[in-house]
Amino acid sequence: MVFFKPLNKPLRDWRGQRVWIVGASTGIGAALARQVAAQGALVALSARSRERLGETAAACGEAALIEPMDVTRAADYARVRDSLVARWGEIDLVVLNAGTYGAERAWELTDAGIRTTLETNLVGVMNGVGAVTPLFCERGAGAIAIVGSVAGYGGLPRSAVYGPSKAALINFAESLYLDLGPRGISVFLVSPGFVATPLTERNKFRMPALISAEQAAAAIVAGFARGKFEIHFPKRFTCVLRAMRWLPRRTYFALVRRLTGAQ
Repeated sequence: MVFFKPLNKPLRDWRGQRVWIVGASTGIGAALARQVAAQGALVALSARSRERLGETAAACGEAALIEPMDVTRAADYARVRDSLVARWGEIDLVVLNAGTYGAERAWELTDAGIRTTLETNLVGVMNGVGAVTPLFCERGAGAIAIVGSVAGYGGLPRSAVYGPSKAALINFAESLYLDLGPRGISVFLVSPGFVATPLTERNKFRMPALISAEQAAAAIVAGFARGKFEIHFPKRFTCVLRAMRWLPRRTYFALVRRLTGAQ
């Protein structure tokens, strides 16, 4: 039945798949690169730090390509895209994982902080989609994975800019699916909970259901194999947050304050 059919084409066989991972120097992106490369994928690794990309590439094997770039520059995306097409002929999957995080409260907002977060987390992702969709539409195939966060599900303390940037990605991914799905292009939305990465090391509060980057990457690969639109994990945490979206506002606010201890 159509209601049980996967929303995306399942990705199960990684042999020969040409995968471009943006935000591959550390954390989830680096772990995902290692896992798909181990299963036979050709991987291109992008981020700003060539040195850290080199460390990821060394763990991925000889087939890994290093393509440093800045996600806030659309020209960088175009340059790397053209380089990969010249080498590979096509790109099968782009994973847009680059992001930044700052624990801003409402009284800590600054123009610089707002712009840095939005340009990296939102504009940077849109730049990446803009770079690859003409290729995918012409070919009638391809896949885009956008790494958001469960922080986009609803308002949270210490997330005055980060949360809205991730909420926008949820809407963006849904819009992309409606536009691109009928054209044979898969769109995946990845919504992690707390994952042990250099970004979450900045947190000064207890992070419930914290998992490793390797566990996060394994959950993403499993979600690709099922053709899911949204891949969220760990379920014991993300399912609770998803359910909270349906609560009355008064109940939601009171519960969030109780759970986070924020005043």
